[in-house]
Amino acid sequence: MIKLIGITKEFSGKKVLDNINLEIPGGQKLAVIGPSGCGKSTLLRLLTRLTRVTKGAIFLGNKDITLLDEDALIKIRKTIGFVFQTSALFDSLSVYENVAFGLRQQGGLLESQISKIVAERLAMVDLYGTEALMPSELSGGMQKRVGLARAIATDPGIILYDEPTTGLDPVTSTVIEDLINKLAKQFKAISILVTHQMTTVYRTCDRVIMLHDGKFIETGNVQQTLNTDDPVVKNFIKGGLL
Repeated sequence: MIKLIGITKEFSGKKVLDNINLEIPGGQKLAVIGPSGCGKSTLLRLLTRLTRVTKGAIFLGNKDITLLDEDALIKIRKTIGFVFQTSALFDSLSVYENVAFGLRQQGGLLESQISKIVAERLAMVDLYGTEALMPSELSGGMQKRVGLARAIATDPGIILYDEPTTGLDPVTSTVIEDLINKLAKQFKAISILVTHQMTTVYRTCDRVIMLHDGKFIETGNVQQTLNTDDPVVKNFIKGGLL
């Protein structure tokens, strides 16, 4: 379970997130929508404590990560998979080394065990046999899938997706969306998707919230979001705030 209590985040005195509260139960697939620059990606960075809160508490399970020292934080981060908007693969490393990176950081595994896990995770995203390729040899969609394989290599309980289908053609977007659903089911993980793509929201998520002016607008499930009477949400869905 994830629980945010009174979270405020300021940059140069400006509140990007303003006293927000949120609970996400285990296994839920949550979409966070909202206009560019509203703080969606900041929220993901707070959940991994790559950015510190200005005020408030963030509980992952029974631990408030805002209070953890670096050693305890490293252990918590091992339970979180992060899929970056740009894939963020290491250009100088092969597909194998990219997927193995988190496993090596985690430590305690033999190379034979790492090799087995890498092969399994690549197979899950339909990239079995690509271990020797370099990122420059992959299409954008393939890079996204390697990013997914890397994110799930350590069996995470939470998977964070930052604009997972942005910049992809409709066919490739559908492939990524299907993988998001597949991985959520297989790992029974909390999935949090930050996205502008409403088609991705409709195909992958069972709860939607909108971030607007530093606050959350709870819209319910996908059908409730489509039928909302809230003018801000309706305008966004129609593209008026993109």
